[in-house]
Amino acid sequence: MQRGQLLPEQIPGPLGRKSHWRSVWARNFQPFVGILRATLPRFFDLILVIALLLVIWPVVLLRAGLARLKCGQVFQREIRVGRFRTLYQQLDFAGQWPGKHLAQLFNILRGELAFVGPRPLRPEECGALPAAAQARFSVRPGLISTHRMRQGTGIAHDQEYVSDVEFAYAENLKGNVSMLMKGVAIGALKGGHRPTPAMLDFFGVRVVNTTMDEAISWILQHADSTPTQQMAFVNPDCLNIAYRHAEYRAVLQKASRVLPDGIGIHIGCRILGTSLRANVNGTDLFPRLCAALNEQPSLSLFLLGARPGIADLVAQNMQARFPALRIAGTHHGYFDADDDRSMVERINQSGANILLVAFGAPRQELWLAQYREQLHAGVVMGVGGLFDFYSGRISRAPLWLRELGLEWTWRLLQEPRRMWRRYVIGNPLFLIRVLRQARQERSA
Repeated sequence: MQRGQLLPEQIPGPLGRKSHWRSVWARNFQPFVGILRATLPRFFDLILVIALLLVIWPVVLLRAGLARLKCGQVFQREIRVGRFRTLYQQLDFAGQWPGKHLAQLFNILRGELAFVGPRPLRPEECGALPAAAQARFSVRPGLISTHRMRQGTGIAHDQEYVSDVEFAYAENLKGNVSMLMKGVAIGALKGGHRPTPAMLDFFGVRVVNTTMDEAISWILQHADSTPTQQMAFVNPDCLNIAYRHAEYRAVLQKASRVLPDGIGIHIGCRILGTSLRANVNGTDLFPRLCAALNEQPSLSLFLLGARPGIADLVAQNMQARFPALRIAGTHHGYFDADDDRSMVERINQSGANILLVAFGAPRQELWLAQYREQLHAGVVMGVGGLFDFYSGRISRAPLWLRELGLEWTWRLLQEPRRMWRRYVIGNPLFLIRVLRQARQERSA
């Protein structure tokens, strides 16, 4: 061997080296693991549906017999679009009695449906889907979909096909089992069908029963308007304050729009016999508003509130995400009452169309109501602790907790000293007050 010549095992890279067991595994066995992972969701569905049918077969048989006796047929059939765009007949037991959808267990048994997956579509619905939605047809449709599950807690803010494609790309057995459990829990919380009025009433505060898209459209529509429109978000804590704080309650009653924030409002609606369209909270609304303003650079924001430096971080983070977003100015919330008028002048000189104030309730609403006539922004709103989230100072709850309507538990764990009274005492107190209101309405 000549001097300076490398031995085979010294050559950089895999050349001359013996195969490592991991590379052998990857080369020879990973394809089979991929196939196994792809088939596990179907295997799980098959085992579960057989087990269910074995347990509830008397109920299924009784429901089938009732359909045959009363309607002259066992099944009602409707055409749906399944996996790979194949058409199938979705089954329901005939008649409108309870248990009609149990027949869809046979669709799962035949492999046309799954327990979880995108909502089964009618053929005419497929024509309206954008090209980006086609991935949803790579998986079986399901009884429980991501979008419907999120609708149960009011956080289905994106279009349905977005959630469907998200599911199709990430489907696995663990995720399916998790979604099935969440779907069952949320279905029990949601209950049956209830009326969805345009306005909700809690303790004399009228709350707009709207969606996220409608709320953002309203903001954009009034961003250049005069006089200034004041918008507020209310959660159970805000409504508890309004219950005993007459001035704050009066401000909410005079606001242009009050929007529902939190799972507590959803439960409150159920107690009152109504249904909440969506949880239109400021934390979810803010990035969507910034995305909309990114498309309309003639409109701008002013961020006022939180600790020194926090609003600046929010501006930097959001402008990094949305390069065309115009933030006319920022300022922290730690200034004296003597500086209020100079702050109003600073906001007006910035030319901002939309003002977000993060002082916390009720101070932010009271401050905005006091200077509403002097402010030139078209829309002003209090946003509570929103800046802390988008500055990165406080992290948001994981998506699975938000899907279950348990984001408040995350906040409680992060700041127990500050939040325990709001959630441990405040949430039950709010529900007791709503129960009292429901009884008064029924007696009236």
